[in-house]
Amino acid sequence: MLTRARAAALSVGLVAGAALVLGFGALASGASHPQLIGVVGKNDAYRISLTSNGKLAKNLKAGTYTFVVHDDSKLHNYELDGPKGKSWTFTSVPFVGTKTITLKLTAGKYKAYCEAHESIMFQHFTVS
Repeated sequence: MLTRARAAALSVGLVAGAALVLGFGALASGASHPQLIGVVGKNDAYRISLTSNGKLAKNLKAGTYTFVVHDDSKLHNYELDGPKGKSWTFTSVPFVGTKTITLKLTAGKYKAYCEAHESIMFQHFTVS
């Protein structure tokens, strides 16, 4: 039979253990992912880009990325189409500002574009 002191010690130990496990889980979930920087409409220009480490994104490895999208114009928006009909809208007209979204990119072809001016404002890249 457990005494009150042993029961209390056991409870404290269980709570401390749970807190330790939850704390490590929080650290793991807060892990950093590679950043991709999207820019659209700087100085109202009809230009869109997606870069990785300062270079135009052309070929990326499959995985989880944090997209930081800077929409600098009320005239434009930032969207992304991926394989199998997947699509994401980061910003919409007339939003101006920065949005951050974390996405898991799978193998396939992608297109970043401004919906309002898609015929001239787009960038293709491949994930493998």
